[in-house]
Amino acid sequence: MPKSSKVTQLEHSNEHVTESVADLLALEAPMDYKSSQMSMNMAGGGPPPIGKPDISPDLEDGRPAWNSKLQYILAQVGFSVGLGNVWRFPYLCQKNGGGAYLVPYFILLILIGIPLFFLELAVGQRIRRGSIGVWNYVCPRLGGIGVSSLMVCGFVGLYYNVIIGWSIFYFFQSFQYPLPWSDCPIRRNGSQAIVEPECEKSSATTYFWYRETLNITSTIADSGGLNWRMTLSLLGAWIIVCLAVIKGIQSSGKVMYFSSLFPYVVLFCFLVRGLFLKGAVDGIAHMFTPKLEIMLEPQVWREAATQVFFALGLGFGGVIAFSSYNKRDNNCHFDAVLVSVINFVTSILATLVVFAVLGFKANVMNEKCVVENAEKILGYLNSNVLSQDLIPPHVNFSHLTSSDYAEMYGVIKIVKEDSFAQLGLEPCLLEDELNKAGAVQGTGLAFIAFTEAMTHFPASPVWSVMFFFMLINLGLGSMIGTMTGITTPILDTFKIRKEVLTVGCCIVAFLCGLLFVQRSGNYFVAMFDDYSAGLPLTIVVILENVSVAWIYGTKRFMQDLEDMLGFRPYTVYFYLWKYVSPVCLLILISASVVEMAISPPGYNAWVQDLAMERFQSYPPWALAMCFALIIVAMLPLPLVFIARHFNWIPDGSNKLSVSYRKSLTKEASTLEDETRFILGKNPSEAPSPMPSHRAYLGPGSTSPVELITNSTSISGYGSGYQTNPAPPKSES
Repeated sequence: MPKSSKVTQLEHSNEHVTESVADLLALEAPMDYKSSQMSMNMAGGGPPPIGKPDISPDLEDGRPAWNSKLQYILAQVGFSVGLGNVWRFPYLCQKNGGGAYLVPYFILLILIGIPLFFLELAVGQRIRRGSIGVWNYVCPRLGGIGVSSLMVCGFVGLYYNVIIGWSIFYFFQSFQYPLPWSDCPIRRNGSQAIVEPECEKSSATTYFWYRETLNITSTIADSGGLNWRMTLSLLGAWIIVCLAVIKGIQSSGKVMYFSSLFPYVVLFCFLVRGLFLKGAVDGIAHMFTPKLEIMLEPQVWREAATQVFFALGLGFGGVIAFSSYNKRDNNCHFDAVLVSVINFVTSILATLVVFAVLGFKANVMNEKCVVENAEKILGYLNSNVLSQDLIPPHVNFSHLTSSDYAEMYGVIKIVKEDSFAQLGLEPCLLEDELNKAGAVQGTGLAFIAFTEAMTHFPASPVWSVMFFFMLINLGLGSMIGTMTGITTPILDTFKIRKEVLTVGCCIVAFLCGLLFVQRSGNYFVAMFDDYSAGLPLTIVVILENVSVAWIYGTKRFMQDLEDMLGFRPYTVYFYLWKYVSPVCLLILISASVVEMAISPPGYNAWVQDLAMERFQSYPPWALAMCFALIIVAMLPLPLVFIARHFNWIPDGSNKLSVSYRKSLTKEASTLEDETRFILGKNPSEAPSPMPSHRAYLGPGSTSPVELITNSTSISGYGSGYQTNPAPPKSES
């Protein structure tokens, strides 16, 4: 053995080594070193594979495990595929060049999406902890990553479940015919019946959303009190989430079989139905017609990167929590690619469905426009404002087509150029209606545009029930992942009953969520959506990337993956993790900060008298609340760093799973035999002709001897053995 080896270096500190090993072994059952596979005088067999324990991973430390690989994949798909795939991705496609938008999105999915998703899956599966435990273990001084991730999960969960509550309300309102948002309500004024003015100025679906559902106020400063119907819907949403996650993955895993698969059934039903609707092909063609000149704009790439980032659920902790319940030899690289591809394909499928339906709606609205303006022209003809000679002879007002109206409109515009504006005629172009329909996103798409389109479907209540039940399941899948990202790190850190923690979290979240079910609650939902997750989550993910690629070491991480998976990942991941992803994330952070600085902070307020939205700036207290959300989410990062730098709080890396403790104990027993032989205390034993092949122990050490040399804290193994932790050395 070379003199530079760490065992030789410990020659003068032999008593310390054997005493420490004895302390470690004192807590475990006696071992027969002679028959041990790792004994120095073993006659046959090689060393055990790196990182593979002697018992199955789901039994080795009492940690729950997925019942099947399918259940795990469905859980990851359910978490990553959410409401954003249905109401955010189609809008971004339409806004950023149609089919051309798919090019930057796919490139960024390859460069930052799949590598970072693979990274989170790998660290969760290898260390078998939630987000707090994982990042305490990888880099204790950056342990605040896990806490910030938990904080963001909490903020997002608060308002995300409100959206599920809205969907629940619409779901139950759909069990009636005609649908309650299909027509404007009639108000009695004495003996006269008049249409509700607010509805007449907007539309039936818009009125139902803002007045009947939200009963919204005109400013964020006017709370208006609680909306009792939305409060009950929110309570129902939290009860559903609580029941789904109360038993951990034992309960949520079973729920995922339905909540992850049912949305695809609904999407395929809507796609088939939508393709038979008049105007559906126009909508899809409008969607996928590439506008190549837009593709090169920086804004397009920034929004594509942001969508990739949030579509996969990076940084929330749910990905890490789910993967921590996997077997340690699970092929997480395959999982990362599979889930990412499913997510991308789902976004394309949802976009096809949305624009097929919106194309139908645009066609209906265009025909309505043609009829209304044709009536105006007939009135002008009857009053001799327009001459009959302006009407082409083949035009039949009883069966007026869009092309006939366009021709008639063009003639009148040329002949009556001077007085044309006074006529008040509209061009009624299908392209304008398609642009108008595709310009909505979020709640505007789900609860107004798409809802209005479904009122024109035959058997509209059936389709409405299916649609909102799909939204409930999409939201539930994401909420299960979000709640798992909250509860798993807490359960790993503290000894709390899972059921008690889950119920407690749901009760507290419901009480905090009352902020969002005031009459002004929709404005707070928009505030949290804009400020609580975007920038903090991007910073969390870049710190995850840096802690693994630069502090822990990309080479070491690649070696760990090879030991864990049984094959070495593609070399391209080395460069993506070390250089490409950090640079892309830094650019994304810079662009987000610039966007935040140049965009005036405000919200779209619903003005009842005008029956339209109008942008308003946040009052000072609301502006302070916006920045407080960002600061509170990011505050754990510097606090934990400073506290651990000055040793004010213990090193969280010592809280390892029992499986690691057993692995370390077995390695330590082999170390004792080696040490006795080298120091002459057991000359009867001869060294094995094969070098010892030890399991990877963590970022601070690569062998049991190095563990002792660096005085790494392993106080989690027993109160009799604790030393000061040493930070891991960077190995790139």
